[in-house]
Amino acid sequence: MEDNQLTGILDFLKSAEQLKNTLRSARTSTGRHESTAEHTWRLCLLILLFEKQYADVDILKLMKICIVHDLGEAISGDIPAIAQVPGSDKNAAERKDLKQLIAPLPDTIQGDILSLWDEYESASSKEAILAKAFDKIETLVQHTQGENPQDFDYGFNLSYGRKYTDLDPITARLRSLVDRDTERLAGENGTL
Repeated sequence: MEDNQLTGILDFLKSAEQLKNTLRSARTSTGRHESTAEHTWRLCLLILLFEKQYADVDILKLMKICIVHDLGEAISGDIPAIAQVPGSDKNAAERKDLKQLIAPLPDTIQGDILSLWDEYESASSKEAILAKAFDKIETLVQHTQGENPQDFDYGFNLSYGRKYTDLDPITARLRSLVDRDTERLAGENGTL
């Protein structure tokens, strides 16, 4: 690898650091907003815990998809699912941001990252579908353990992401356990 390619990698890493500062709507157990980087870390940890359950899945590819799925948020931030406007082109904007972020990288690495991101967005492989399912589950778990505001909409979470979580028997069962916590919290907060 040439020095200019190494410099490009360092430039990309410096820009991607912004994910540590990109806040999501979810809150940690101490009440502070979590970052996109924290979400991605725990999503990858979740995948690691289920590696042996998915012998037919390329776990490395699944991890790579999880690592790149929110990279574009380093530019324009996160839009919570509950705030997304139907008909808006959030994916196109996020892909544009991703392309801006990865621009310093060598072309082959740019292509690899875009390919993984596109695969995630289109849910075009078993790995991408699982990435979407586990992404939703990690978010839901955070909402059940985070110190949420009084007006938090737990009801929204009971239907959020089912399109993906219900496709696989393991993620469906895991989702049902998380939903129990969501229902309990919704009852306690009078939001159901």
